[in-house]
Amino acid sequence: MAPDLRFTLSATDLAVMAVYVVATVAFGISKARRGTAEDYFLGGRGMTWPVIGLSMLAMCVSSSSLVGWAGDAYSTGISVFNYGISGAVVVLVFFLWFFLPFYLRSRVYTMPEFLEGRYDANSRVFFSLITVIGYTFLDSAVTLYAGAQMMRQVFPAVPLEWLIYGLAAIAASYTIIGGLSAVMWVDLVQSVMLLAGSAVLTVIAFWKAGGWNAVMTAVPPDSLSLIRPATDRSVPWPALIITLPLLGFYFWCTSQAMVQRTLSARSVNEARWGNLFAGLLNFAVFYVMVLPGVAGRVLYPDLEKGDQIYPTLVFGLMPDGIKGVVVVGFVAAMISTLSSILNSAATLVTMDFVSTLRPDLTSRGKVLVGNVAGFVIAAIAALWAPEVAKFESVVKYFQQFLGYLAPPIVAVFLFGLFWPRANAAGAFAALLSGLACAAWMLWSGGTLPPLTDWHPFLYVPPVVFLVAATVLVGVSLATAAPDRERIARFLWSRRLLADEAGELAELPWYQNYRTLSILLLAFTAAFVVVWR
Repeated sequence: MAPDLRFTLSATDLAVMAVYVVATVAFGISKARRGTAEDYFLGGRGMTWPVIGLSMLAMCVSSSSLVGWAGDAYSTGISVFNYGISGAVVVLVFFLWFFLPFYLRSRVYTMPEFLEGRYDANSRVFFSLITVIGYTFLDSAVTLYAGAQMMRQVFPAVPLEWLIYGLAAIAASYTIIGGLSAVMWVDLVQSVMLLAGSAVLTVIAFWKAGGWNAVMTAVPPDSLSLIRPATDRSVPWPALIITLPLLGFYFWCTSQAMVQRTLSARSVNEARWGNLFAGLLNFAVFYVMVLPGVAGRVLYPDLEKGDQIYPTLVFGLMPDGIKGVVVVGFVAAMISTLSSILNSAATLVTMDFVSTLRPDLTSRGKVLVGNVAGFVIAAIAALWAPEVAKFESVVKYFQQFLGYLAPPIVAVFLFGLFWPRANAAGAFAALLSGLACAAWMLWSGGTLPPLTDWHPFLYVPPVVFLVAATVLVGVSLATAAPDRERIARFLWSRRLLADEAGELAELPWYQNYRTLSILLLAFTAAFVVVWR
């Protein structure tokens, strides 16, 4: 049974929130860069590693994930953080060593644009269209709905639609005006605010629960273990090897919203350091967003659902004033995620569709198209968001949809970089196989026997990946080989690492991304040993 709490804020809390929102919008607009298309969509390619790292963190920690991580920790234990280890840190290191240099040297604006360079326009259009639709009707709409539901607890008299429209307007205001530069600088502030508020919540939660030792003793040992049995209903250990890296690669290495931050870097090294910084910050999430859910088991053991623990801790433990800061942190997470999605979706519409149809479009014209696209996408998402309430399992369907659609995309990128024989026909066939699986799943009401009869669902994506890879290889071998000379700049070779070694030798160890990558992996291994 949930505790009897009043989800109210004091006048001090409301004042803190109002000042923060106004200051955030003003700060975002002050950081606007919109002179050229490169300024607007990629921040002028002048971002430094601290901004990149903190912006990536803000993109990862949305309002739904903030509630979900603490909720999963409350319900099943800390194993949910495996998404931040094998699904993030390990993937990031792979990304830095192999993919990142190609993305930056190609000078592309979007991930679909990279696919066109390696394959053809069909793959570009397909990937871009699917991403824009997903960003509009799934990511943006669900994020708005989750944020509005939280705020509805505070302002129960305000209609849900008004809260949705208000949150969309706040996120869109500086995003549309300022472009990626405004988004990333605001993300920096949002990340600091989010980490600070979450840290305060963690300290108070453990203090109220009797301290660290009291919580660690009261919670069952299996709930404090990252390594779970193969039959575990949450995150079984085989998924750490065969599934989470797969889904992590899709999110960190091919998602426009994530990679766009890397593309904004002023140099390859700044991009690498920013990604490594994000990987290190990921461990802060464990202590200030996962462990509070564990402490919540001691404080509120009878909640009906794990997702209730985050708002329960905030409104049940936090004093006035500080409570407003934490709620602002929650809203900040939602706004950061939404603004990133809007900017990325607008970039895709402008660069992959309008610019392709209008190659003579000026740089100023591209910025204007980005403004209009961002406004339209925000409006559509806001109008659709209330409909999310009618689909109780929409989040589950969305996760399963990604489980079918993401593996073919990963296959296309991996084979494109490492297998010269992969051609446009094979890539497009592989992408269609993922769409077919996802369409069948939705048409059949969320099931694709026998795959979705398997439990847990994390065993499904590797199978879909193997199917897509088989399709890609089979079709590529059955059709003409690509022009090796045309695709040469998109292919990896050992010579690239050798050439790079000379440049890195001139840097001190603390600036050498290879040394830093190894240190980060060593830290990760030690962390897993401690929490195994």
